Amino acid sequence: MARDLDAVVVGGGVIGLTTAIRAAEAGLAVEVWTADPPTSTTSAVAGAMIGPAFGSPGDPMFRWAVASDPVFRSLAAEPTTGVRIARGRLVSNAVDDTPPWARALPGYADTTPAERAGFRDGFWVALPVADMRVYLPYLAARLANSGGRLVARRVAALAEGLEAAPAVVNCTGVAARQLAGDPLVRPIKGQHVIVANPGLDTFLFEGGMGAGTWTGYFPHGERVVLGGYAGDGEWSRDPDPGVTEGILARCAAAEPRLAGAEVVGVEVGLRPGRETPRLEWDGRLLHHYGHGGSGVTVSWGAAADALALLQAGPPDDA
Repeated sequence: MARDLDAVVVGGGVIGLTTAIRAAEAGLAVEVWTADPPTSTTSAVAGAMIGPAFGSPGDPMFRWAVASDPVFRSLAAEPTTGVRIARGRLVSNAVDDTPPWARALPGYADTTPAERAGFRDGFWVALPVADMRVYLPYLAARLANSGGRLVARRVAALAEGLEAAPAVVNCTGVAARQLAGDPLVRPIKGQHVIVANPGLDTFLFEGGMGAGTWTGYFPHGERVVLGGYAGDGEWSRDPDPGVTEGILARCAAAEPRLAGAEVVGVEVGLRPGRETPRLEWDGRLLHHYGHGGSGVTVSWGAAADALALLQAGPPDDA
């Protein structure tokens, strides 16, 4: 006889899968309901550089990123995960001098003027990077190996999950605006250009740029993911040719080997923007969304906190 479910996780992106894995590996019977396969979610459209952590210890995003870092570094030792430790440059036009905290980052090294690629400041680091084409299937397989199930199901209302389990974990990302009735959720349109790798093995990421356009590239084997764009409030999932041209031009200026690289695809995803992430009970619904463009970076730490709430159960007055 099949075991009764303890929870249904709605959403098959990185937050939903990681939360479900934490729950399943803690002994809970869990299903993930997802309208799209993990490799077709917004999580698949990511660089995905993991870290560094910014903020203060009181900020949950900072705390989650710090907790996630050692998990990803451990995963980098397993070839099947798609995670590796990569050397790369963090660059910026927002500052003239390297911030003091940067020197404590793993792999820190000063850059030469030429290595700053035209930016005012820059330094080398060694950070985990995930190839999401490999990492998301790894998470799905790990969920299955821990006894969890991935179910293809489009949910029109979160209450559907409560008919199958005593608790529902809402990891629906930007769709939570409608499903949770949360007007604070807004889309942040991301667009990446995928090119054939001309021989790059280090990454570059522009920090301190805020919303709008930025420069970055992340090699993953035979391909390179070029960024980027952050369209705050944009709902369209259609690639913008002007954005594509801008990404290609900025990345070629930073790395001449990318000039003329074969374009093999353009990817668009809607990140779940919110002033603060939401992780709280609402009756028997545990809301867990709003991580913006940092979902991968904070995923394991955030999932640990979600599991603690799930194990404690909803408040007595739920």
